[in-house]
Amino acid sequence: MRITLGRPDLANYSTRFDVPPASPTSPLTVAWGGVTTLLLDDGGSAVMTDGFFSRPSLLTVAARPLRSSRARIDAGLSRLGVDRLEAVVPVHTHYDHAMDSAEVARRTGARLVGGTSAALIGRGHGLERVEVVGSGEPVTAGTYDITLIEGSHCPPDRFPGSITAAVVPPARASAYRCGEAWSMHVRHRPTGRALLIVGSAGYVPDALAGLRADVVYLGVGQLGLQPQSYLTEYWAQTVRMVGARRVVLTHWDDFFRPLDKPLRALPYAADDLDVSIAVLTRLAADDDVALHLPTLWRRDDPWS
Repeated sequence: MRITLGRPDLANYSTRFDVPPASPTSPLTVAWGGVTTLLLDDGGSAVMTDGFFSRPSLLTVAARPLRSSRARIDAGLSRLGVDRLEAVVPVHTHYDHAMDSAEVARRTGARLVGGTSAALIGRGHGLERVEVVGSGEPVTAGTYDITLIEGSHCPPDRFPGSITAAVVPPARASAYRCGEAWSMHVRHRPTGRALLIVGSAGYVPDALAGLRADVVYLGVGQLGLQPQSYLTEYWAQTVRMVGARRVVLTHWDDFFRPLDKPLRALPYAADDLDVSIAVLTRLAADDDVALHLPTLWRRDDPWS
């Protein structure tokens, strides 16, 4: 981590929180629950990435084993209007993505879908409905066709490698190793709408070749610490590769802060959202792509 004080001021980007909100007739909506927790819902069928609502403090993460907060999970699901899910899909298995995934799946009757690392989290939590998939292997969940494509975590990965034993809570943050870092392609069968979710600001060259998506929810955690050439190639390998016309940035919020307090950006010591937005704004303008920040809890229609 850099020794740099302060953090970006979100007030400078107030006009970016302008993803088109859903209307009563929107056939498919997306709602953001912080970091890379996203709810896709068409009114009859819903899936969620991550489901990370506990958000323990930095002191707790550093000093103690972690256990999900059922009260915070219930509050998050309530704010999103969720009682049933078809699937919960962690985009990778660091604690700030997958710590609550098994408990969210249990509370909503969902399958936990992911690689072997996610499965070991599910089994350590006593979850029975666990589905292991490989990269590029399509999965059906309700009205959604989901394909996970293995990518790469943005450097540095502080807990690299795969989980090799069941993670039984309470467990240290270091037990939640990265595992597979997925990009998640979702196609909504009734409408044909397509969405790409990139959970970590890493990429594997040409891994997404041949896929198409109208909208990308693009993880930018730690992206602002990378060389500008990295940001340019990340954009090319994700947004440009799938031909998206709208991009919504995620994983910029301070996940040590609970969701009942106003959101703030990660500190400069951990990331630099100012750099990310400056570079991505230029790239988006070059490609005539709309660039947004999401509004917490609100159901949006990014295809409208």
